[in-house]
Amino acid sequence: MKRICLLGATGSIGMQTLDVIRTYPESFQLTAMSIGNNETFGEKIVQEFKPKIVSVMTKEMKNKFIHKVPQGTKVVHGEEGLVEVATYPDYDVLLNAVVGSVGLQPTLAAIAESKTIAIANKETLVTAGHIVMEAANANSVQILPVDSEHSAIFQCLLGEQENQLSKIVLTASGGSFRDRTREQIKNVTVEEALAHPNWSMGAKLTIDSATMMNKGLEVIEAHWLFQIPYDKIEVILHRESVIHSMVEFEDTSVIAQLGAPDMKIPIQYALTYPDRLELPQTKRLNLSEIGTLHFADVDYNRYRCLHMAYEAGKAGGTMTTVLNAANEEAVGAFLSKRISFLEIESIVEKALETHSLTEHPEIEHILEVDRETRQYVQDLIR
Repeated sequence: MKRICLLGATGSIGMQTLDVIRTYPESFQLTAMSIGNNETFGEKIVQEFKPKIVSVMTKEMKNKFIHKVPQGTKVVHGEEGLVEVATYPDYDVLLNAVVGSVGLQPTLAAIAESKTIAIANKETLVTAGHIVMEAANANSVQILPVDSEHSAIFQCLLGEQENQLSKIVLTASGGSFRDRTREQIKNVTVEEALAHPNWSMGAKLTIDSATMMNKGLEVIEAHWLFQIPYDKIEVILHRESVIHSMVEFEDTSVIAQLGAPDMKIPIQYALTYPDRLELPQTKRLNLSEIGTLHFADVDYNRYRCLHMAYEAGKAGGTMTTVLNAANEEAVGAFLSKRISFLEIESIVEKALETHSLTEHPEIEHILEVDRETRQYVQDLIR
């Protein structure tokens, strides 16, 4: 039995994690969790799984929610509540599925408690990868990737000599507008952007996929997870999302991980590692049915966000913090229909251009840069 702490239980990854726990109640127990602002769904989760502690977003929500939980369930709130849930002693694996840099502090807190981390919150490593990995190494904490691409790389490297690695190849679907030119996406709607051709994901992640910022964040995450330089991380367009990523070795051998485009596969593997369990709800891969797989080079002029992510990653320090914070604010503005789709990348670019880099920031400085960047973007949008 593995006891699970799930941050972001009401999001897309969170809900699919709950499906995995439901499928194997003899293998997993949800003992701690956090929810977003979906109070109704959050209440159903708490009543079903009866965790010992749950964190909600606000004090007002806590005051209402505290009367709706089973006896013995503690309710906390805010960023402090996330940290309290992450440091709750009665669990084995923290699955961080919250969206945005809010996932950083609870991850660091859980690492300090020597908890195993299953990371679906890529912004944690983008914002402060050097601090997170140093802390994980110091506390002998294993960080297991949940993103399908990083899970694929992790699996491809099992049993291999990593010093013989030549490069890693992250595959990208191209997102909602992969068949449109930049001219054709000037006036796209939020609803169009949220129509991803392959994956079922949350709103923010789906928009990031459409801009390819999501792939840029994954490049930075891969740099930290696998300790590999940026010039050895390649992105290739792959329409079908069947090959989740590949690793090339010095002898030119290439190992790939394939599977259906279903996030429950990497979620379950992160929870069961080093073992595997059957995943009965997911359709098995049938290559003869698919017939053909397509690949293409990335046009970095078409996908400017991916180019900016590479540049920010190579610059390092606080530049990736700015990249992430500016993108989060810009995507939020697009989802609320305050800016156009292409303004997302323009706003991120302006934030990067105005920032003065700090190469080796401490956590306090990272958090301050995060706040300053968000304020800058909010003022820019107004």
